[in-house]
Amino acid sequence: MARVAHVRAAAFFGRVVVVAGTVAALVAPAQAQEATGVADGALRVFLDCAQCDFNNLRQDVTYVNYVRDKADADVHVLISTQNTASGGREFAMDFIGQKAFADLKQRLSFLSSGSDTEDERRRGVSRTFALGLAPFLVRTPEGDRFSLQYRSPAGAAATLNATPANDRWNLWIFRLGASTELNGEERQNSNRFRTNISANRTTERWKLSFTSNGDFNRSDFTLSDGRVVKSSSDSWNVSGSVVKSLGQSHWAAAARSDVRRSTQSNQKLDVRGSMGVEWDYFPYADSTRRSMVVQYSTGVSRVKYYAPTIFGKEEETLFDHRLAAILALRQPWGTWRASAAYAAFLHDHKKYNLDFFADADVRLFRGFSLNVEGSYSRVRDQVYLPVGEASDEDVLLRLRRLQTGYRYRMQVGFSFQFGSIFNNVVNPRWSATTGRQFGGG
Repeated sequence: MARVAHVRAAAFFGRVVVVAGTVAALVAPAQAQEATGVADGALRVFLDCAQCDFNNLRQDVTYVNYVRDKADADVHVLISTQNTASGGREFAMDFIGQKAFADLKQRLSFLSSGSDTEDERRRGVSRTFALGLAPFLVRTPEGDRFSLQYRSPAGAAATLNATPANDRWNLWIFRLGASTELNGEERQNSNRFRTNISANRTTERWKLSFTSNGDFNRSDFTLSDGRVVKSSSDSWNVSGSVVKSLGQSHWAAAARSDVRRSTQSNQKLDVRGSMGVEWDYFPYADSTRRSMVVQYSTGVSRVKYYAPTIFGKEEETLFDHRLAAILALRQPWGTWRASAAYAAFLHDHKKYNLDFFADADVRLFRGFSLNVEGSYSRVRDQVYLPVGEASDEDVLLRLRRLQTGYRYRMQVGFSFQFGSIFNNVVNPRWSATTGRQFGGG
């Protein structure tokens, strides 16, 4: 990776300076390191990056405590990104010491080529991130355990999620959000309001998640004959799930409940509960690189409709089950995802849904990448459709679901890059635009 990594480090282990060279080994490389327990006294890191794979960094660099507020951190790692002239990306990392480390500050950068795969970029970011932490790590109580690799304390518990003893939230994370949007012209106007609430707690054994979201839309259209067409659609959902690991590596069980409403799907109230199991051929610890999952779940729903359905139901109880297989690979040659899912009602297996999806982004040879994405669904489970024909307004404004026997989507693309092998120039001039170019209207 020396051809795509340009690392400048100041004050590494006090005096060592690495400039535009090959980093042969970093502090505790992920390939050689075993998962170790994280003590409360370990280095506290606040990662400030909008375009980083946080899960991958946490799995590659496991010997620090990640905190969610920079005020709690020993080191604030600010990572900013810019596109380079040849289509690559620069990850500029500022390591800003705080509290007892306030005298330490340095900047590293990693340059990825435009022909790099996602896996190569992530490995480069993780390696540079680990290198930048070195001056801080050697000044912690654990500093004598670091050289070129981290030596795990004998008998340490193998976990990536050790909970600091003074976490008064006990790993619970809460989020609140809302947004409103207004649009208007002389003959049309619309407004949209969205809201979301979530609470999550994740450990090595348990994953608890509770979410609520709503989407409310209103629009008015004035037609050429002066008529005003009003459009209104609402939907909201409240859900909760509990996932329990079964053993250490391959099995998990889950329970989920949902309460929802959707005018578009003719569902005045839909209350559902389900349970299921999951098996991953690969260990869950490899999830950022590869996974091959089989899932089975069964559930029951109680549904009330706005209007009678095509089967004459105003409300009903439905039992269903679902079987799915998902494969995801993230390798140096690219990424590939594929899934197949079958869902059906238990009282009538003729009412089913069969869904296939595939997405590949593969580097076939130097500079040439191929992207293919496609999905196909066989639809036989639209029991919620209201009786009667949809009006033209319903069709054009998508105010209700339409009867269909299938859905499909296909996308194919490629990119080919050639020319100079050098990729060191970052020129941000005129990169930021307001969305309106010269002469635009």
